[in-house]
Amino acid sequence: MGAPSTFPLPRKARAQVRPEINVTPLVDVVLVLLIIFMVIAPQLESGDRVELPAIANPDKTAKLDAFTLTVTASERYLLEKVPVEAADLGKELARAHLEAPQKRIVIKGDRGLPYSTMRRVFGQAQDIGFPGVALMVDQKKGAHGPAAGEE
Repeated sequence: MGAPSTFPLPRKARAQVRPEINVTPLVDVVLVLLIIFMVIAPQLESGDRVELPAIANPDKTAKLDAFTLTVTASERYLLEKVPVEAADLGKELARAHLEAPQKRIVIKGDRGLPYSTMRRVFGQAQDIGFPGVALMVDQKKGAHGPAAGEE
């Protein structure tokens, strides 16, 4: 009759047969997916491409030439360390801007001042037409060591 049937296997032969899982195709698929995600993930985070405007500052050693307006906790105003009445603040700022239209203004306000007061002063300086209006701030405690004046 032909070749003897291999089924059923004898008991001794059954104990020797061990199935093996071939993981090579699985590893190949996982590596391909890993590469795809490594290439695509940075593009998902970045969003649309935006070209930022560039500035030119030929003289990097030049000191910032600006007026200083100080607003104290009691809402006293000092323009270049000269006291100014609250009612005359707009006039004094306009006069200073006319004297030196290229100069910027830096506003130093006490930490305890209401935001509305600082916003009003900032708005006045912008409306007058200063080429730059900035707020002077102190380094936050704990950011890079103690703030100015602390040990």
